[in-house]
Amino acid sequence: MALTVSIIVALFAPWPWNLFAVLTGLGIEAVELTWGLRLARRWRPRTGAEAMIGQAAMVVEPCHPTGRVRVLGELWQAYCGEGAEVGQTVLIERLEGLTLVVAPTDTGASSAESA
Repeated sequence: MALTVSIIVALFAPWPWNLFAVLTGLGIEAVELTWGLRLARRWRPRTGAEAMIGQAAMVVEPCHPTGRVRVLGELWQAYCGEGAEVGQTVLIERLEGLTLVVAPTDTGASSAESA
């Protein structure tokens, strides 16, 4: 946007000032682009498997070793090697196909995180 404005200003400005206007517009655009790219690198994906890893889930069907968990209102097939009982909170470690690989937490049942 700054470059467009500076080009329009350059059409009406005398010789040395039109060059200064275009160079200023280019400089502003370069700073804006650099700032935007740095900001974009900080954001983590909030959808898909990447967003689920590390989240808490509530066990709704015993996992010995397979069962079901509820994550953000959705039911998922889960695999828990150590086993987990109904109502227990587990952490999602990874996704294998459509099955969540989970591990029990030390805090026990906590419905506030997964509801």
